[in-house]
Amino acid sequence: MFVVTVVFEPLPGHAAEFRAAMIANARASREREPGCRQFDVCSEPQRGTVFLYEVYDDRPAFDAHLASEHFRAFDAATRGWVASKTVACYERVDPDAGAD
Repeated sequence: MFVVTVVFEPLPGHAAEFRAAMIANARASREREPGCRQFDVCSEPQRGTVFLYEVYDDRPAFDAHLASEHFRAFDAATRGWVASKTVACYERVDPDAGAD
């Protein structure tokens, strides 16, 4: 599994609209992307920081996410609302994680 974490710091005055757009993007990813296994959106209430935890089948599934119409629309719409963005990619090494 391929895991991606992202931390966004929205610009002042844009936290609520950024969070709403991110939630819509996450839902679209979970519903439309067969390789997207998990897409959690978390928010730190005091500062409005948004943390993402995303799990994909593999790197090509994540690349498909980046190429998707809903992601490209989200990225274009929110680019001016973000002060900083930090992305990290991981390979999940515990084969039993997420098993039912």
